[in-house]
Amino acid sequence: MSRTAAAEPARTTDPVRAPRLRADATRNRERIILAAREAFVEHGADAPLDEIAKRAGVGNATLYRNFPDRSALIREVALLVKNRILAAAEAATAEGAGPFDALQRFAHAAVEEQVGALCPIFSNRVDPFDPALVGARERLATVVGGLMTRAREAGELRADVDHGDLFVAISQLTRPLPGTSCHLLDGFVHRHLQLFLDGLRAPARSTLPGRAATFEDFQPQH
Repeated sequence: MSRTAAAEPARTTDPVRAPRLRADATRNRERIILAAREAFVEHGADAPLDEIAKRAGVGNATLYRNFPDRSALIREVALLVKNRILAAAEAATAEGAGPFDALQRFAHAAVEEQVGALCPIFSNRVDPFDPALVGARERLATVVGGLMTRAREAGELRADVDHGDLFVAISQLTRPLPGTSCHLLDGFVHRHLQLFLDGLRAPARSTLPGRAATFEDFQPQH
């Protein structure tokens, strides 16, 4: 064996340690995004980043290594929320429950994301034409539209409503009332959502003014 070969250290990769480090980094990133969502719900877009890091159980350096600025973090929270609502819609579609029951399950899962408290942040701090967000929004419109179409075709959903109407209700029911803590509303959101959902059932008991709202009514304008 040559001296050069003997002196050269063995080039090995620890098959356990390297993946664990990558997994830890992924978990840290996920914890930061979840902590940011909670902080933004409670305190708005200007929630202190050091408080978010503390909630996530990481140091400030870890937070900034993953998210160089507040805008990058808000964008990831927006994507998380949209994807979690989409996952709830897909789960409701796959459960095989009755059409209106599936729609109800989705709606009750969606309000847990408290999108009403986050809408002002997303509207003012997120690029509405971000390709990832546009893709999630379009997929959500398709899946929720499918849930409502099934319920309508089964004669269980009134004919004069659309997915935009549902999302207006979800947004309004999860928007904090002025001068109150978000948590004061937690015990009433599902109750009032069910009152709204009962109003969506067919046969309709009244004629609604105006027209049904759709996702297109809330699309950003170029």
